[in-house]
This record gives sequence, C-alpha cells and structure tokens, in this order.
Amino acid sequence: MVLHPEAQAVIAASAAAGAMEPGELTPAEMREQFARTWRLPDNAEPVGNRFEQAIPGPGGELWIRVYQPAGAGPFPALVWFHGGGWVIGSLDENEATCRALCRRAGAVVVSVDYRLAPEHRFPAAAEDAYAAVCWVAAHGSELGVDPRRIAVGGESAGGNLATVAALMARDQNGPALALQLLASPVTAPPSDERPSYRDFGEGYFLSRASMDWFFQQYPREPADLRDPYLAPLLAPDLTGLPPALVLTAEYDPLRDEGEEYAHRLLSAGVPCELVRYDGQIHGFFALLTDQLSIATVAHDRAAAALCRAFGVRHVPQTT
Repeated sequence: MVLHPEAQAVIAASAAAGAMEPGELTPAEMREQFARTWRLPDNAEPVGNRFEQAIPGPGGELWIRVYQPAGAGPFPALVWFHGGGWVIGSLDENEATCRALCRRAGAVVVSVDYRLAPEHRFPAAAEDAYAAVCWVAAHGSELGVDPRRIAVGGESAGGNLATVAALMARDQNGPALALQLLASPVTAPPSDERPSYRDFGEGYFLSRASMDWFFQQYPREPADLRDPYLAPLLAPDLTGLPPALVLTAEYDPLRDEGEEYAHRLLSAGVPCELVRYDGQIHGFFALLTDQLSIATVAHDRAAAALCRAFGVRHVPQTT
C-alpha cells in the first residue's frame, strides 16, 4: 500500500523542522529537544482520575503515572512503558494513548518512568520494568487494581520492555500476566538482513541511524546484544509467555522483527494476534496520536484484546 497521506505529512514536517541526527546532540539535549516537540492532543480522552507517585525500584524510586477509570474497582491493569530507544522519552508523550486505553478497556493504566541510558545502561530499564510489574501485582489494591488481571504493554523500546518483563516474570516465577500489548516492539539489534531495515531505514520517520545510536547507548558491552532480556527475539524458548497482540506498521524499520517475534510466539504455542497497519509509520500507536488518525483504530483493537484477556465486555468507541 502507498504511504498514507498523514504519514507523508509527518515525514515532511520532520524534514522541514531539520530534526538533528543522533550523535549531533548529547542524550540530555536529545531528550530536551524531543520534549519540546510534544503537546497533549486536544481530543485526549477523559479518565476518572490521574495522579503520580513513587514506588520502590532496583535503583531507587521509580515514578509512575496512574490513570483510573470512572466508577468503582477493582479494575484490571495495564502496566505501560513509553518508547524512545531506552534513551529519550518520558511519561508525557504517551498521555493520549494511556487515557484512551484506560477509558476504552476499563483498566487502570500504570505508566512507568524507567531509568534511561546511557546514564543507566542495560539491564537498568528492564529491571525497572519488571520491578514495576511486581509492585503492581503486590500493591495493586492501593490503586484499585485486581492483581489477578494484569497486562503489560508499550511501543518501540517500551514494547521491548513489556515483553522482557513477561520473560522475566516467566523465568523468575513472577506475576501471571494476562496479555502482552506490543506496538512496533524492538526485539533485536538493527540488521540489514531484514527487508524493512533495508527498505525503510532512511526517510520514513524512524531511521536506521537512530536505531544504531540507541543500540550504542543502552548496552554495556557487545555481549549484551545476545541477552534475551535486551533482544527477546534471541530467546531460545518462548513457551509459557502470556498471550500477545503485536501491532506493526508497513513503513517501519522495526516491522520485520516485530512480526518475526509474533510468529516465534505462535510457533511456541503462545496465542498471538498480529496486525500490520499498511501505509503507516513508526509511532502510529502512542507517539503520533494527534497526527495519525489510525491511532484511534489501533487503540480500539488494543482495548478489545485487553478486554478479552481480562474477561470483560468491550464496547467499541471508534468513530
């Protein structure tokens, strides 16, 4: 399918803004520049309550932002991780998506402000992600959460952390999880062996150069690139993981590794739904919600999958 006009507009606007390539700025400057480009969409969905608090983490306090549905709980929960290559991003950029999933799935969404590289290299973010999941399972009643119904999710590097948290939960006899919601997940280091990297590595919003830079910032050493808690596609065994919804975009360098991971899950006997959004680019689910109308469609599909996993009725809200 041809590139969607909205995606074309995003790419053109990014080029016109003269976005700096990785390496021209420090990670801290990249974060500042990234934060300046973000604003909350005018049509962000209302929720019953929204607040922040600190929870214990392996490296000190972790901050979470909690979105609660209207009404009386306990509610199921989605522990959410933002994208940004483990280097940039914050709780703010996924505000619209967290609100939408909270309202449409009737779930408490717990968005996690994990530690960022290179100040905190692998496995810091992964350990923070798993610690947050364990805390929600153990203390969820404080948030109105039913600890028997917890899912994990994220976009890009956040999708990586979601499935890594699921791997850790399986390996360490941790909380039983209801679903993995993985939007354009990072599952392996960049590779030209994948057609999506060759075809869409330049000029389609997320670049190969950016991914190479992120993979220079996060690992401590080359051996980390072979660790399944960084590159889950390299995990020798994916059996016993929770069901998954994997969402990919046609014009995304990460498309093929996300789809390969979905097929690996299916081969391991893990129920998995794979959806590719043709004509779309990276960030369609959580980062570019005010620019790509497909986000609303994807949110509704994700909410439906969450409702099935939680055993509740889903009422479509796509207009």
